[in-house]
Amino acid sequence: MDKKLATTIGAAARVARTRLELTQADVAERIDVATEVYGRLERGGMLPSVQTLLKLCHELHVSADELLGLSSNGAPRPGEPPATPQERPEVRRLLRTVRPLEPAKVKLLGLVANALIRR
Repeated sequence: MDKKLATTIGAAARVARTRLELTQADVAERIDVATEVYGRLERGGMLPSVQTLLKLCHELHVSADELLGLSSNGAPRPGEPPATPQERPEVRRLLRTVRPLEPAKVKLLGLVANALIRR
């Protein structure tokens, strides 16, 4: 493994992820890898496969050149949508927690949330 390249990709991925206010778990879920695997990738402990690199480019809104250290743009891409409230890390964590619940529990959770909002 090329340690320098792995470190470069990991650092660029971390910068892009934090710019988008995503957690490692968010990115891992979006590119379909375990959170631990994504963390290792960001720390430079592994190189991504070509398919994973492509998914990273798409989900982190960066070019392959930027991830590979061939360019250092760092600025949001033109036309990149601004972060919406649903994209906040705490909302994404809540959604990941709620997804596997059965419909009756989701409905109950919605009632609790509405009660909290009214107070």
